[in-house]
Amino acid sequence: MASIDPARRAAAALLSGVLQERLTLAEQAGELAALAPSDRARAQRIALATLRNLSRADAMLKPHLRKAPPPDLHVLLRLGTVEICALGEAPHGVTDALVTLARSGGQKTEGFAGLINAVLRKIATETERWARLDAPALPGWLRGRLMSAYGKVAVMRMEAAHLAGAPTDLSVKTDAAGWAGKLGAELLPTGTLRLAQAGQITELPGYATGDWWVQDAAAALPAKVLNAQPGEHVLDLCAAPGGKTLQLLAAGAKVTALDVSAPRLDRLEENLARCGMTAETVVADALDWTPAAPFDAILLDAPCSATGTIRRHPDLPFVKDAGGIKTLIALQAALLDRALGWLKPGGRLVYATCSLLPEEGEAQIAAALTRHPGLRILPATVPGLDPDWRTEHGCLRLRPDLWPGCGGLDGFFIAVLRRDS
Repeated sequence: MASIDPARRAAAALLSGVLQERLTLAEQAGELAALAPSDRARAQRIALATLRNLSRADAMLKPHLRKAPPPDLHVLLRLGTVEICALGEAPHGVTDALVTLARSGGQKTEGFAGLINAVLRKIATETERWARLDAPALPGWLRGRLMSAYGKVAVMRMEAAHLAGAPTDLSVKTDAAGWAGKLGAELLPTGTLRLAQAGQITELPGYATGDWWVQDAAAALPAKVLNAQPGEHVLDLCAAPGGKTLQLLAAGAKVTALDVSAPRLDRLEENLARCGMTAETVVADALDWTPAAPFDAILLDAPCSATGTIRRHPDLPFVKDAGGIKTLIALQAALLDRALGWLKPGGRLVYATCSLLPEEGEAQIAAALTRHPGLRILPATVPGLDPDWRTEHGCLRLRPDLWPGCGGLDGFFIAVLRRDS
């Protein structure tokens, strides 16, 4: 028997975890731990592409399947279809590798090796059909909410952005233009660097010396909007994995980075060490913790539905539903109320969520203003921002379909609040 491709085997395991057990890819990181770096990267690439293209793969497969295949077989067929049609892999090599993988899979798949061979060979002759397929639709619970908020055309553009995926963005300590030249990156209007081909991140110039860190262009905006000044004492609430903390430190602020998760805070401290920066780190639940003194400014990147990050995390539509939204909204409000009590008079707070849902953004801020009479919204300003991204009240509403000429950005809501009393 031919040897089993470890990357494809890992990709199939990841897909099964998402589709059958509703586990996120992040929750399955252990599946990749034993792989060589190149195989790990390839397994992730295959799994991400398959999740982005799942309904398109099913449309290709449907004419060749008389009934729904068993889940483990379905995973292999979907994976092979995406490799052939979306990733441009050689059909013969993909088919042979997946036949071998099926034969090694025990009774769940070993009897279907012939079916895999026959179906994928047919798929290889029909790739022109692939280009005519629509971008996968968002799940109904989310699509309906977004259509109510933004309209059908905008939602279809978001779905196309999700299918296209996300480039790799970097935030730099200093000299963004210089690093753009060294890395062959595009310097975006807001100061983020965008890589055309990322490759192995840890091998790029500047990684080992901590001159930059990976951070989506939209995720970099809350800290930019906060506009921390040298010497200011700033709280980064829900801080892990640390990109915002690094931005605040690079601006000269004294930062307290708080997160409820010790493992995630460990990752933040690794990033701090790599970049040669120091912050006070605190593992605590913000609803129980009390600071020793008030802060000049607070950055609250609140826990949310993460619906703005689907182009980067295509597993989310398959593992999340509307069930936890109300709980998240209540948590966001509680964190916002508590954080506002830690501001100095005249201090400012940036509230941000990587969500497309108005309930977690615009509505959340409207409710906070009614609860806190001394609170007001300040205009969210960053050089290079498109004015159309600003809401009528001066907040920022970012969507994955915006900035199409630059490659898009994650969905975010960002508000700057000032407490006058």
